[in-house]
Amino acid sequence: MSRRRLSDMSRSPQLSEAETRRRLREACRIVLPGFRTGPPAETFEAMARWCGDHDVRHDLYGEGAVVANFEARIAELLGMPAAVVMPSGTLAQMIAVRIWTERRGLSRFGAHPTSHLFLHEREGYQALFGLHGVPVGARHLPLIARDVESLAQPLACLLVEIPAREIGGQAPDWNSLLALKAAARARSLPLHLDGARLWECRAFYDRPHAEIVAGFESVYVSLYKGLGGLSGAVLAGEAEFIAEARLWQRRMGGNLVTQTATVVSTALLFEARLSALDACYARARGLAQALVATPGLKVNPAVPQANMLHIFFESPAEDVARRRDAIAAREHIWVVNDPRPTDVPGWSVSEVYVGDTLRDLDEASIVDMFARLLQD
Repeated sequence: MSRRRLSDMSRSPQLSEAETRRRLREACRIVLPGFRTGPPAETFEAMARWCGDHDVRHDLYGEGAVVANFEARIAELLGMPAAVVMPSGTLAQMIAVRIWTERRGLSRFGAHPTSHLFLHEREGYQALFGLHGVPVGARHLPLIARDVESLAQPLACLLVEIPAREIGGQAPDWNSLLALKAAARARSLPLHLDGARLWECRAFYDRPHAEIVAGFESVYVSLYKGLGGLSGAVLAGEAEFIAEARLWQRRMGGNLVTQTATVVSTALLFEARLSALDACYARARGLAQALVATPGLKVNPAVPQANMLHIFFESPAEDVARRRDAIAAREHIWVVNDPRPTDVPGWSVSEVYVGDTLRDLDEASIVDMFARLLQD
């Protein structure tokens, strides 16, 4: 081998910008967005202790007490007769749409223009099943009854995301949600709840999860968004619906040999995380109110409906990211995740999810950190 090739092999590869920023974030002692997470070793040690304390045995293709008991707990919490654990929300929602379109004999389903199915899943519903997704409602507002009443074509089902992540965690108020359900019922239109962050909006409605879910024929919830599991999702509905979902799960390769790790990683944090979200929501409301008075910053929604919101900066995304990186390198504090451009030239936006770090820090210091993202 030539000396040149040996030299090339020994040279460290140049890190990408994304990898450099990932390492910078990992080196920070404080990360404002989200909940604190430890290294994998700590997570797995906590899971092992929980398994020992609860005499956990591996499930086999979903059969076993650890999965069955967890599915029953989620079904009870959501007020649904049955539920099934799935490896991802993408799979769970694809299956829900497939079942409703097959039952109704229609290839069209509706969803908000910012639905995860439209923006992040590579048109899977079309590529796999030949289905047609119809955007319903206004791009920057949550779905309401008028959107259902103005439908110009029949749909097999309508997906409703509560709260809607891409518009800052907005959700319809309680009366608007009831009206939406009534409008769908009047048209015999099945509603599927994209409840990836359903856990986060219970405090806004101040009602049990089952009361929020009532009127939806099926519902998906995430096991890692808000709850802190390693991954996974649960799809819930009537017993016959879930039996069909299990069939499609097998057909689509989602019936894994074991889902013990998914369930255990969620179950060990489950009650603590649910009980923490009310305080996180209260902090989100206070933070939004404080940020409104900060020059160069805007928030959406002005009054949050979940423990998340969008912060808009009167500065280009690359400048906000550069200032964020400088603070991280100098003070080891990660203020926001990657900002992105908005439709308004010169402005950028970043999602802020309020977890235990933002909940526990002094509000004035938090506002100061966000304001510094506008200052060179």
